[in-house]
Formats: sequence, C-alpha cells, structure tokens
Amino acid sequence: MEIEELCNKDSLFASGFPNREAVRDFQLCLKKWFVRVGEDYPWRQTTDPYAILVSELMLQQTRVATVLGRGYFSRWMQQFPDWRSLAGAGEGEILKAWEGLGYYNRARNLQTAAKQVCHLHGGELPSDYEAILALPGVGRYTAGAVLSFAFDQRAAIVDGNVIRVLTRIMGFEEPVDTSAAGKRIWEWAGALTPGKEVRVYNSAIMELGQHCCTKSSPRCSECPVSGVCAGFRSGTAEKIPRKKKKQTITEKVEWVGLLISKGKILLEKEGGTRRNGLWSLPPIEPEEAADWVEYFRFSYAITRYRMDLRVFQVPELSSDPLASRSSAAWFPLHGDLSGLPALGSPYRKAIEKFLHNNREELEWR
Repeated sequence: MEIEELCNKDSLFASGFPNREAVRDFQLCLKKWFVRVGEDYPWRQTTDPYAILVSELMLQQTRVATVLGRGYFSRWMQQFPDWRSLAGAGEGEILKAWEGLGYYNRARNLQTAAKQVCHLHGGELPSDYEAILALPGVGRYTAGAVLSFAFDQRAAIVDGNVIRVLTRIMGFEEPVDTSAAGKRIWEWAGALTPGKEVRVYNSAIMELGQHCCTKSSPRCSECPVSGVCAGFRSGTAEKIPRKKKKQTITEKVEWVGLLISKGKILLEKEGGTRRNGLWSLPPIEPEEAADWVEYFRFSYAITRYRMDLRVFQVPELSSDPLASRSSAAWFPLHGDLSGLPALGSPYRKAIEKFLHNNREELEWR
C-alpha cells in the first residue's frame, strides 16, 4: 500500500503523516539519529546474506546481549563461515555450537537452508524475496531483514521493537496480537519503509525500539521522532502496545537422576520435537526417587510451562537399570562440560551446579 493511499484511508496514520513529505522527514530524522548513536553489531559490519541470516535466527528467541556477550555469533561464524561449510557439517557439531541458545530447531533450519542454497542456488543466495522466504525457518520478518540488510532492497520488517514503535506513534491501543492488528501494523511498516538506504532505516527503527522506545520507561525526550508520536502527545506511550489476556502458566515437575562413575557421567538422548538430538540427565519416575537423596532443585520456563527440575543422587543399586536404557550413554567429565555432547539448557545448568557444589569430593575421587 502506497503512502498517499494509506494516509487517505487511515485517520490515525494521517494524524502524524498527512502527506509524503511528512513521511520523508520521519525517515530522514530516524536515519540521522541512527548514524549518530546506532550500535556497531558484527552483523551490521557485513552484507553477507549468510551471516545476516545466522544472526537473525539466533536473535529470534534470544537477547542481543546473550548472542554477543557469550560469543555465540562469532564462534558459529568461525566454525561454519559459509553456506557450504554448514551444509556439510554433522548434526552433533551444529547442536554443540548452538548449545545454550535453546530452540534447537533454529540450528537445524539453518543447516537445511544452507543445503537448499547450495543445491538450488549454487551456494549463492539470490536477492529475491520469494527465494529467501522459501528457506526453512524464514518468515516474513526474517526474509525482509535479509533482503534489506544484505541487498539494501526495499522490504518492511516487523518485530517486537518495530511493533512497539509503530503502535505508539499511531496511538494504537487495541490488542496487537490479533490477525487484524498484525495486518494493519505491516501496512504501516510497508508505507513508512523508504526506497533507498533501507538497510540504515530498518536498523534505525529496530534500534529505536531497543534503546529509546523501550518496553518500560520509554525515553521520549531522547526520541528523534517524538514530534509525530500520538502516544507521546497523549501521555499513553508506556501503556502501548497492549496484548490480549496472558495465557495461564502451567506448573510441572521433572525428576532426573545424576550419576557419575569413574570420571564419566550418564546421559540420555532425547526424542520428541523440541529437543530432538540433544542429551539430558536420565529422567526418573517420582516413585523411584522417593527414597533417594535430592541434590537440589530449580525452576525454568518453557513456553507456557513453569518447570520444577529436581535432581537426585542415583543409588548404586539403581545405576544399572538407568545405564542399560537403549538411549543412555556414558561421557567423560573433565571437571567441566567440554567433553559432553549438546545438552538441553536446564541439564547443562544442573551439571554445572553439581560440579560447583561438589568439586572437592570429585577431585578426591
């Protein structure tokens, strides 16, 4: 939808952007602000579509501080620098490199995408929206991000940051997590996206949501486009965006055994879809653990569940039945987790906690 059509159609849009000139001023102010204060992330230092897709999939469910601070992006790019190296890697290598980021299907999708690029496009991703959208794990936002950041082509992006910026600017107080609201926000994003310097503009509008138009306590006095923001003018910015009533959180308990013998730890390979191919501490039944010593417990969240993970010492008499399971295997434990296969985050945390609490005893063994 073009600017004039949307300005005429939507009174909320027209209140801040009555004409094309107002939209151009908005774009220019935002880009100038970004050039001055924008973060210099490593994926902003390249136009390689592969590196950009890696960064986008890593950031889908993970904070920037985690991806950067723990070195996930740099390590991945060193180990798998291009489509072909990733396409030829083993699943164990990929899951280990992704270990700790969670949502491991993102890593699998990346490899499938790499194979697809090598097979269908000769190892070079074309600057074509439909070709990018056809990659596994790539939706409308990610396709737009790759197209704009790698090829500087006009493509709108809508993520959580952009939703927050646009709904506040428009004074949009209806729930944003509906299909009708989503359609409207994408229309606004498309009309506001410029035809040139798209890479800078899209980086700028996301940066605005990250560092200025924040979820709580937005810094409106520092915002370069507060002059067109209905939320700022009405004093309602902090209450926007709104969502439907939150889904009920279900609490569940998970029992696992921790068994170390002769410098090795017993792990069990997981099935299912969420953590398929990863390893965990062996699950046990609560009846089994009734008389066992509990090492510790802690909680973690996963989708709409709050999990209570309880870790038990496995008695000698119960060790053989656990070790004889077809999906169980022993792995060397060298005082850290470097020799272990890719673990689900809760189990990695549990082993680290155990090692920290029992280091002297383990060294004595």
